[in-house]
Amino acid sequence: MGTILLKGAQLVTMNAEEEVFIGDLLIEDNKIKEIAAHIDMQADQVIDARGKVLLPGFIQTHIHLCQTLFRGRADDLELMDWLRQRIWPLEAAHDEESVYYSAMLGLGELISSGTTTILDMETVHHTDSAFQAMAQSGIRVISGKVMMDHGDEVPEPLREDTATSLQQSVDLLEKWNGFGGGRIQYAFCPRFVVSCTEELLVEVRDLSNKYHVKVHTHASENRGEIELVEHERGMRNIVYLDHIGLATPRLVLAHCVWLSEEEKEIIRKRGVKVTHCPGSNMKLSSGVADIPDLLNRQIAVGIGADGAACNNNLDMFQEMRLTALMQKIPHGPTVMDARTVLRMATMGGAEVLGLSKEIGSLEVGKKADMLLLDLDDFHTYPSYETDVYSRVVYSATRSCVDTVIIDGSIVLKNRKIQTIDRGIVLRESDKSIARLMKRI
Repeated sequence: MGTILLKGAQLVTMNAEEEVFIGDLLIEDNKIKEIAAHIDMQADQVIDARGKVLLPGFIQTHIHLCQTLFRGRADDLELMDWLRQRIWPLEAAHDEESVYYSAMLGLGELISSGTTTILDMETVHHTDSAFQAMAQSGIRVISGKVMMDHGDEVPEPLREDTATSLQQSVDLLEKWNGFGGGRIQYAFCPRFVVSCTEELLVEVRDLSNKYHVKVHTHASENRGEIELVEHERGMRNIVYLDHIGLATPRLVLAHCVWLSEEEKEIIRKRGVKVTHCPGSNMKLSSGVADIPDLLNRQIAVGIGADGAACNNNLDMFQEMRLTALMQKIPHGPTVMDARTVLRMATMGGAEVLGLSKEIGSLEVGKKADMLLLDLDDFHTYPSYETDVYSRVVYSATRSCVDTVIIDGSIVLKNRKIQTIDRGIVLRESDKSIARLMKRI
């Protein structure tokens, strides 16, 4: 990989001291080697970063790459109708090629808008194709095939035999977990309690313990979902997950919009992690998660765009802005300030994924995952004595992203992605969704 020297950037480190200063940063192989006011040395590549802002890469903790092809095809529906009428039939129609290009389309958008790490949940079949796309793109990722072995309304092609679902998940784990020097990791992904038998969930618990990997699932996104869980299992979502032993520090819960006091305390005491998905929650009218309360309880909370089928973007700039603004309506204008939100998008995400010692801040010894922003434009000025956190969270957009580095490799340079052929992906994405629509 060699060395990369970024010169003269405004570094927003997101370290414990929250240092912000003008300086240089040296990358050696895939790690940050040195940070200083001035570094005088020869490097294989030198990036003139004067006048630009250098940030840790954004970390999105809930993504569905398999749904990127469904953008614009499932709008203006309530969650369960959205799943039953649109998403499940479309997922059931996927083939290997469509999963690959759906992932590539999403990865191109994510990287181009500054996201360097994701926690992804795929569909039931063809997950190997998604992993191939992730490996090629250069993204840092934790992902797994979705698991669904229960539910009368689940389409037959998606409803799995329990043993088969478990075995396929283990096979994928053994092939992909640790790939690329650890850049790719595996997580067990039971979709949600409504679509999983207790047998499957208990086995997932044991496999997570055996392999020391994450479990990623949806929980308490929608009141109708909670009613279904209570009817079938006799208790609320988080209470049930705790009852069967799944509520551990390795569990990452997407959404958590409708939590009881008891459930919040279970999450806190068990060290369970939470992902906030403001764009998706607003579009599906799921509700407003009480994120300030969760943060006050010292619960680790990250941010995720969810999927292009329910957002319809995978843009962390939009999600940060929504994270800040939507909480000000119920809680007042002083909550969720820009610094808090940017931390959620970086170090907060790293904590959710158990990677805070490796990524999430610009510090010597950490992985070289970062983005360089060019804020020299109408919508981000004036810059004189303006708070940089405010400029990034409230004013910046994906158009500001100039350079993205993941694991020490430049994957976006001068706003052009280096690891994905844009023309081929756009063309093949259209072909793939046309094929799926005919199939359903």
